[in-house]
Amino acid sequence: MAFPFLRSVCALLLFALLCHSAAAQHEPHDQGCVHMPIVHSTNVGYFSSRRGVQLQLANRSDVAYYAQLSLGTPPQPVYVQLDTGSFELWVNPDCNAVSGADAAFCERAGQYDASRSSTVNPLGTTRTLRYGIGSANITYVTDTITLAGSTTALEAVQFGVATSSEDAFSGILGIGYGKGIATRYSNFVDQLSEQNATRVKAYTIALGSKDAQEGVIVFGGIDRSKFAGTLARLPIIPAESSPDLVPRFWIDMQSISITPPGGRARVYDGSTMPVFLDSGSTMTLLPPNLTNTIASDFGVQNVDPDGFIRIDCAFATMNGTLDFAFDGLTVKVPYKELIREVPSNPPACFLGITPSERFALLGDTFMRSAYIVFDLESDSVWMTQAANCGSTPAALNNVRDLSAVVGACGSTNSAVTGTSGTVIPGTGTQNGAAQSRPISATGGAASTSGTATSAQDRSQRTASRASSSRLEPRGIVWSLVAVMALRILSRV
Repeated sequence: MAFPFLRSVCALLLFALLCHSAAAQHEPHDQGCVHMPIVHSTNVGYFSSRRGVQLQLANRSDVAYYAQLSLGTPPQPVYVQLDTGSFELWVNPDCNAVSGADAAFCERAGQYDASRSSTVNPLGTTRTLRYGIGSANITYVTDTITLAGSTTALEAVQFGVATSSEDAFSGILGIGYGKGIATRYSNFVDQLSEQNATRVKAYTIALGSKDAQEGVIVFGGIDRSKFAGTLARLPIIPAESSPDLVPRFWIDMQSISITPPGGRARVYDGSTMPVFLDSGSTMTLLPPNLTNTIASDFGVQNVDPDGFIRIDCAFATMNGTLDFAFDGLTVKVPYKELIREVPSNPPACFLGITPSERFALLGDTFMRSAYIVFDLESDSVWMTQAANCGSTPAALNNVRDLSAVVGACGSTNSAVTGTSGTVIPGTGTQNGAAQSRPISATGGAASTSGTATSAQDRSQRTASRASSSRLEPRGIVWSLVAVMALRILSRV
């Protein structure tokens, strides 16, 4: 079967990436930032300024997004998974609890040694974090956190250090809600606000396409070169009204439809539901009946028991889309972005959707096609279709109304001015031209059926996140290292 092979190849690729390092070079940025090439990766940079925090995300294997933090004094670099669906930062997974390529990556991802830090403060409290697959027993400390490429350091940030873990080869950087909502302490993203690193409690994510070398997250700011048109405001559903009663980024989805190559859009029945946005999940999770109906449009009559939907790879070359409709907005996900290609002989392709009885979430297979602003001041998500026409990160003075902010890609109405990187709606000039990635239409594809996989393979694609965190950015453009991890992670 293909997945054990994929896991080994991918982890070895990440191992090689982590072994590679580049000397940092400072370059002026047109928004008052300092650009620095990212360590352990290529085509990824650090930006630091006094108005926002920017984190470059490198897409290496179409599986999961990782960021680099430096903990303690002197700084100790570690890689952690970036996760909008959880709320806490923890490090030091047990590398002895994983094997093979996972263990190799775990070792290279870095470990934090509290005894080597002069600024650590053990808190003496412990907790067990449980996930859909795996768990971590942690003990809390506070210590300094430095973001790569930035001279700014966050002091006395609370995070967890694992004493043991299962089925984990890296820690997690949860960037969901935090103190008073999902955690009892000020987590990493709360500290950005409390230590005046950012002005507003908001951040923006553009993961980039599967083929892109990098994506970007801007804490306390926005990058107009990552979208076209305007942003639509979608209220976040309160935890007490959400399906799992957890304070996540739940929003109302009106429908899902399919637009086949050369055909007309067709709306799926039963596709109106609350969903939450989760960068920690590779896959998009939908109810089984809806998943089966979508699968049938890709020639699959039966989804296998493990949730994999194997389809003809010819679909990846077709000019069709799966369309996700919200209030005032439709995000079109091209077949190419929705389909996961697994290196094997012959090649194997899988639909980036899997069934879930518990709840629905929109993972990376959706988020790569959307530009998303997570606004924690007004409990809103601002969203539009993603694009890519350069890089112009800028800080936000407020997020009360982003409807006047217009994307630079294909737009003549700019909304960013000033050397400080502040966003001023209705002024400025167009910055760059849209770089579209059209998918050429081809003929039909043969009918296929799902392929069963083992429980071990299922663990490769499934790792959920269950901690808590809230991002409260206010004003500096920062950057962290980020690379793609090499295994399929989907929340269940």
